[in-house]
Amino acid sequence: MRICLRRREFIAGLGGAAALPLAARAQQRARMRRIAVFLPSAANDPESMSRVAALLQGLQELGWTNGRNVRIEFRWGAGEGDQYRKIASELIALAPDVVVALGTLAVAALQRTSRTVPIVFVQVTDPVGGGIVESLARPGGNTTGFAAPEYLTSGKYLELLKEIAPRLTRVAVTRDPGNSAGTAQFAAIQSAASSLRVELRPFDVRDADEIERSVTAFARQPNGGLIVTPSAPAQLHRELIIKLAAQYHLPTVYPYRFYVADGGLISYGIDTVDGFRAAAGYVDRILKGEKPGDLPVQAPTKYELVINLKTAKALGLDVPATLFARADEVIE
Repeated sequence: MRICLRRREFIAGLGGAAALPLAARAQQRARMRRIAVFLPSAANDPESMSRVAALLQGLQELGWTNGRNVRIEFRWGAGEGDQYRKIASELIALAPDVVVALGTLAVAALQRTSRTVPIVFVQVTDPVGGGIVESLARPGGNTTGFAAPEYLTSGKYLELLKEIAPRLTRVAVTRDPGNSAGTAQFAAIQSAASSLRVELRPFDVRDADEIERSVTAFARQPNGGLIVTPSAPAQLHRELIIKLAAQYHLPTVYPYRFYVADGGLISYGIDTVDGFRAAAGYVDRILKGEKPGDLPVQAPTKYELVINLKTAKALGLDVPATLFARADEVIE
């Protein structure tokens, strides 16, 4: 009798041991969510890696760990705007619970593919004017996020460039021909050009050959400088742009700190990594049931001015004391 009882207990124990892992696995499957991330830069770009790390850290602090209760899929555009529609279709086909996307073109491609999958964007310029959301306070639809600086701040690039290199009379401005925002950015810079007595010339940044030809041709005449506006192609080819600026002694202002950390002269813009930390918060709220259309679009409130003193010296420029005092960071 004792032997049979033990046998029954043993069989019951086996059933319970088998059932528990199955229940645990079923519960884990129920908790697993899917996040898609669309970055228009190259996968091996150190700046992109910093953004991804900030997003993952932010999610983990909120209880979401890749591979445990959330699965994260990444796609990289490598600055090739003609591929964005294809990438967007691939991501939407994965049926994600939410998509995190960087930049206007990536978000527009996602919206053309789906108007129901929630989208959290980072660094979209003029999301209302571009038709991305209905309003900043009440975005509506399936999209919300964190806006890029307004077009008017682009005029600050020229002011800073003229301040650090007052002899400039000619300035070439980068332009992504696939992004309509570039037209408004150029117009904002042009509005400041007349009072500063500077002639502007736009040039496209579609590929490395075009950039090298344009900068080389522009540098044949004296008193020139460059303005690099925010765009995926400019970020992709930033090493080339920085190298050409040094080679032809062209003072250049950039939109983000990482250009200056890589050897550029001066930058004025937002912290691009902060937006991804903040995006994690919106992703968390959407995964917990909130609708993106009810989450207000947030505009940047903090800008940083960064100067590379070594590059200034190489260009023969003396940084004005007033500019030096306003800098948030000086790289030596």
